[in-house]
Amino acid sequence: MFKLIKTEGSARRGEFLTPHGTVQTPAFMNVATCGAIKGGLSAFDLKDIHCQVQLCNTYHLHLRPGNAVVKQMGGLHKFTRWDGPILTDSGGFQVFSLSKLRKIEEEGVYFASHIDGHRIFMGPEQSMQIQSDLASTIAMAFDECIENPAQYDYTKKSCERTYRWLVRCKKEMDRLNSLDSTINKKQMLFGINQGSTFADLRIEHMKKVAELDLDGYAIGGLAVGETADEMYETISAVEPYMPKDKIRYLMGVGTPVNILESVKRGVDLFDCVMPSRNARHGHIFTMSGIRNMFNAKYETDDRPLDEECDCPVCKNFSRAYIRHLYKSNEMLGMRLGVMHNLYFYNTLLEKIRDALDNDQFESFYNKYVNVLGNRI
Repeated sequence: MFKLIKTEGSARRGEFLTPHGTVQTPAFMNVATCGAIKGGLSAFDLKDIHCQVQLCNTYHLHLRPGNAVVKQMGGLHKFTRWDGPILTDSGGFQVFSLSKLRKIEEEGVYFASHIDGHRIFMGPEQSMQIQSDLASTIAMAFDECIENPAQYDYTKKSCERTYRWLVRCKKEMDRLNSLDSTINKKQMLFGINQGSTFADLRIEHMKKVAELDLDGYAIGGLAVGETADEMYETISAVEPYMPKDKIRYLMGVGTPVNILESVKRGVDLFDCVMPSRNARHGHIFTMSGIRNMFNAKYETDDRPLDEECDCPVCKNFSRAYIRHLYKSNEMLGMRLGVMHNLYFYNTLLEKIRDALDNDQFESFYNKYVNVLGNRI
């Protein structure tokens, strides 16, 4: 399922074979939480911005329209019209993000809906059942994401429970994939490594998770309060214990610089809401750094957002026009900004892959690591 083509240091160039197509790695997954990119992009727009994988969220789709509705409509691929790989998050991140609305027990997590307050229960079996109904390509195991900094004793107990949940997830997915009524009988399962920033807990947990011989492995629980250096140290500590012949996914990360640093440390897959969220607020990523399109200096600037970019936005519109759209609260401004930022992220990963193909990743890293995060 994962073919490692070559390495440069710890950085990896590979191909990930799935039932819905082959993903060239390293790769960025475009976040469509409720089945759509926030900013007015459809599945057909994703083709134009070089998207390889769409990511959707189990918890949110369970609330609306409901996983039973999505299953009735033929699964996420038919529902959204995206025909490439889809990864569904398990709902585990909402254990962190909705901490004031949930209670964790051994059997699972009790939530109060953030929409109307009604009671929801989600455990490993329920998460797998919902994701099976959604018929995604890749299902994530149900876990607990802990906010950093965390207490050592609680983190240790949480890791042990997350492992027990993972065993239950695997058993339930095997059962679901054997049913005649299942839409995607080849649904893959990724396990998630947790352990906050405690290297010994991370390593111990990764060793146990790796023994289950899953389709892929994720590092979770980062970019949730720790420093960037702590995140990089954690990745470096875990990486030697991740199976070399399986794909590796760093969840919810991050900035272009985070991605460069993490590729250097052996990560294959990324996702983050940052490119679309920042675009909706006028923050545009370029190979020269980050532009704030509300700045007055762009009022009569007829150049594209990024002179090095050939996305549909940069080919057709000026900084002046896009600034005008943002200042006027026109929806088109957000749409164009999101299109550009996602194109930037997807093609940044293309550039990284090209650099790896040509044994030039180190020079690419050195050229851009201190540039991509600059505010222009």
